Amino acid sequence: MKKKTSAKKRIVKAVRPSDPRDQALRDHLLYLLRGGGAHVTFDDAIGAWPVRLAGAMIANFPHSAWMLLEHMRLAQWDILEFSRNPKHVSGKWPEEYWPASEAPATEKSLESEHRRIQERSKSNAAVSGRPARRSLRQNSVG
Repeated sequence: MKKKTSAKKRIVKAVRPSDPRDQALRDHLLYLLRGGGAHVTFDDAIGAWPVRLAGAMIANFPHSAWMLLEHMRLAQWDILEFSRNPKHVSGKWPEEYWPASEAPATEKSLESEHRRIQERSKSNAAVSGRPARRSLRQNSVG
């Protein structure tokens, strides 16, 4: 005799952009993106970093300051594109989220990446303040 299986599934409902819970989340995300809750802002931490030390490796730590900066830029770009473009496909983890080199090619490279992170932080904050473009689908939980 065959056992009956339950066809019932619990449905988790999506939070709609007009839902007050969604607005509270957006407000908190904006607070975090603008440096809230951090001990120092990104600009304060990286602003006066000596370029000659950007590629220096520290004992027992696998990444240089340059590698961390590049990792932040790449991850930030991915998050922003995911938020703006429903067809965005993220890169392969971890290889597409870390630079190949330990140091920037030039001083201008470091300054350029610093500026890009600042600009994307503003874009992320702008996107976070708008209603979601990606639909939060109803998920079946079996």
